[in-house]
Amino acid sequence: MALRCWRWWHRPAWARMRPPPAGRPLSRNGELPGLGFCRLFSTQKLTPQICVVGSGPAGFYTAQHLLKHHPQAHVDIYEKQLVPFGLVRFGVAPDHPEVKTARSDRCAFRGHVVVGRDVSVPELREAYHAVVLSYGAEDHQALRIPGEELSGVFSARAFVGWYNGLPENQELAPDLSCDTAVILGQGNVALDVARILLTPPEHLEKTDITEAALGVLRQSQVKTVWIVGRRGPLQVAFTIKELREMIQLPGTRSVLDPADFLGIQDRIKEVPRPRRRLTELLLRTATEKPGLVGAACQPLTSRTWGLRFFRSPQQVLPSPDGQRAAGIRLAVTRLEGVGEATQAVTTGDTEDLPCGLVLSSIGYKSRPIDPSVPFDPILGVIPNVEGRVVDMPGLYCSGWVKRGPTGVIATTMNDSFLTGQSLLQDLQAGRLPSGPRPGYAAIEALLSSRGVRPVSFSDWEKLDAEEVSRGQGAGKPREKLVDPQEMLRLLAPGT
Repeated sequence: MALRCWRWWHRPAWARMRPPPAGRPLSRNGELPGLGFCRLFSTQKLTPQICVVGSGPAGFYTAQHLLKHHPQAHVDIYEKQLVPFGLVRFGVAPDHPEVKTARSDRCAFRGHVVVGRDVSVPELREAYHAVVLSYGAEDHQALRIPGEELSGVFSARAFVGWYNGLPENQELAPDLSCDTAVILGQGNVALDVARILLTPPEHLEKTDITEAALGVLRQSQVKTVWIVGRRGPLQVAFTIKELREMIQLPGTRSVLDPADFLGIQDRIKEVPRPRRRLTELLLRTATEKPGLVGAACQPLTSRTWGLRFFRSPQQVLPSPDGQRAAGIRLAVTRLEGVGEATQAVTTGDTEDLPCGLVLSSIGYKSRPIDPSVPFDPILGVIPNVEGRVVDMPGLYCSGWVKRGPTGVIATTMNDSFLTGQSLLQDLQAGRLPSGPRPGYAAIEALLSSRGVRPVSFSDWEKLDAEEVSRGQGAGKPREKLVDPQEMLRLLAPGT
């Protein structure tokens, strides 16, 4: 996952990432057909002041589309962290991404500003012609089972944030003194977490994982990781790249139950090719003799990982003192329905799996950002039509807060371009304010009066240089700064 997502942001790949939206082929020059926005707006005098909330992939792709197709537009990107890039930095650990959008003289990064606290959405709407909410899914889905509150139970999102240097997760302090960990969920994040838990520390030393996390992982006693899913091999949510990385992980062997794959060979003939190739690799891994697949052929394998299908979490089992996780009770499931309608239903049987660490990776969810903005708590999205927030002209959304936490970065790119297209269509049709708007000048005054010090992109470049410098001594691409106060001191020495 890390390498795949990083490639979308690395400068040499920028020109290659133009897959079209479903049903919308791109023209020869890589643009959405029928737009012609550059021509439409080239003679207009208005400088649209546009604000994007969130500096992850959705925010930057939206900004990129707006800047490309409107030669006068100015975009301010607001971010609650001191550093940009959102998921790309904190979710998949890239190495030194470079984004042309952030270096545009018509785009400005405003970090260390919490929208909904430091400044409200109505205040942004008053200052800008249009506001785009692209703040992603910042929370995780709760398990809602007994024992979820026990020590040793974490969300995979928090665990990923911990080893990737997200400041709010640095106090996580996971205890890795147990032999077995269980990850609930079978998506790419689940495999990423399993890979970090089982990768020999010497292989992590040259990555940009934080030194604090690396120190804990060096002392880890985890030798077995079970990755648990409610449904079967045909419904896993991870991709073949992540699976190959797990199979080929040095010093590990995979354990899959051949019984879970009975009848699969006949059924995969009709599924789409990507799913078929993934399932075929799972089938080979499950049925070939140990020693013939991937890393299993290595003579010394001290670590094991496996996929447990048809299991649903029912209860986290406590230790004798009632304080820590000591296992998890899984309900045995079976599948009902066909195709996309396939559901896992419990059979009445259960299975207890001993473990000392439980990581929940059953999905992310967005939070409401401001009382003035409509929010669907069931779907975890802002109600919208093609990115236009319902009944709020001039307010838009893109990314996971628009459609839910699904898809990869290429999906987010297409989705963000379409939101940008909707905004520009509204601007052309006169559905946005026609007069000048103050933009950041008004917001800067508000923030100053409230004691908020925004961080600019040039500030980030200073922090970036410091991280790279600190990493060089250890032979790493960077050593991430994780303390916001230390970052602020570096930007304002003597304060």
